[in-house]
Amino acid sequence: MFVRFEGEVFRWEARSDSDWYFVAVPVELSTEIREVQTYRRGFGGVRVEATIGGSTWRTSIFPQAGGVYVLPLKRAVRDAEGIAPDAVVLVDLAVLDA
Repeated sequence: MFVRFEGEVFRWEARSDSDWYFVAVPVELSTEIREVQTYRRGFGGVRVEATIGGSTWRTSIFPQAGGVYVLPLKRAVRDAEGIAPDAVVLVDLAVLDA
């Protein structure tokens, strides 16, 4: 399964010293992913290959309140693509656990 979406980058606020940034997969796409996903990983994670700009990496998306998955954005990707907090990014996401 392949999806493309735009989303706003946000910082994980559960810890004030956190340097974790994410982008939320829209609700309708999260629902589609949940419907085709056949393998459940720890914490409900789904393995994906993500691309933003010229950066591609493998990671997992994780379910959050509100029925959405969130994609973690590694510092290396944020730096390579010049992604600032609160930026809007275009994400190509290939779901590997479907």
